[in-house]
Amino acid sequence: MGKGSNLSDGVLKKIILSYTYVAIWIFLSFTVIVYNKYILDRKLYNWPFPISLTMIHMAFCSTLAFLAIRVFAFVEPVTMTADVFMSSVVPIGALYSISLWLSNSAYIYLSVSFIQMLKALMPVAVYTIGICFKKEAYKGETMANMISISIGVAIAAYGEAKFDVFGVVLQLGAVAFEATRLVMIQILLTSKGIQLNPITSLYYVAPCCLAFLFVPWVFVEYPVLRETSSFHFDFLIFGTNSFCAFALNLAVFLLVGKTSALTMNVAGVVKDWLLIAFSWSVIKDTVTPINLIGYGLAFLGVGYYNHAKLQAMKAKEAQKKAQTQGGNDEEGGRLLAEKDGGEDG
Repeated sequence: MGKGSNLSDGVLKKIILSYTYVAIWIFLSFTVIVYNKYILDRKLYNWPFPISLTMIHMAFCSTLAFLAIRVFAFVEPVTMTADVFMSSVVPIGALYSISLWLSNSAYIYLSVSFIQMLKALMPVAVYTIGICFKKEAYKGETMANMISISIGVAIAAYGEAKFDVFGVVLQLGAVAFEATRLVMIQILLTSKGIQLNPITSLYYVAPCCLAFLFVPWVFVEYPVLRETSSFHFDFLIFGTNSFCAFALNLAVFLLVGKTSALTMNVAGVVKDWLLIAFSWSVIKDTVTPINLIGYGLAFLGVGYYNHAKLQAMKAKEAQKKAQTQGGNDEEGGRLLAEKDGGEDG
């Protein structure tokens, strides 16, 4: 009885911790998205400089990652050669910088709710780019599901009350570059056995992003900022915003490390619906019934895609387990035969 009680307490504790990790990630992700919208929107804080905001984030994250690894040694550094850094990390940093730049720029033109609906295209982009780079196998059923997601997003876009073509192009570009970055991580890093947690990722990638963003910043935003003599850097606003962005990276590591990537995907759906509700009720963005119908269709497609991926992962793990078990049985039989042969001799 006591043993059963202890087991129940352990399971209950694990469930509570899992929900806590999910809640922390949803809160921080929600906060960063709304905070960025607040800063960049011309009707709110009115600081429409997405490159500058992204550079502030990268500088802040680079500094904290350097302190965590090199000064306080909270995190073990990853051994990386200059060749791997230039051939793998630098291209990923370039893709990440463009993705962040375009994604943050979209907040100037589109509502938070509509941006979350457009982000439902991420599985479509990842799968399509994965096929192009031969990291995914083409399957008619999966492609049909991708088309259903795309149709759902198209319906949501058709029903958008404040549709802005330039904003949609920016967000779709952000999705494309982010999907390419995810595929490149598999090709350039994971295939080489290099695993980076959020701190080591920021340590290597954030400075690259900062360097890549500096070039367009000099020509696009710096001249405007230089002429805006009335602007004073608000350390409270930008400091807390950058800290939230850094904390979100830690929350991702905590959530995926302590639960699973699937849990994060499910939590992401909850977060998207919360953001849509918040955008409609608090920010007063217009959310039409057609928006919700279209996103609902896309949501079903994304849910089915995640379910199919989970089943494929389970089948692969079962196959590996069976192969390992078979190998152990074969090895055991060989050793037993050798033992018998030795005794006979």
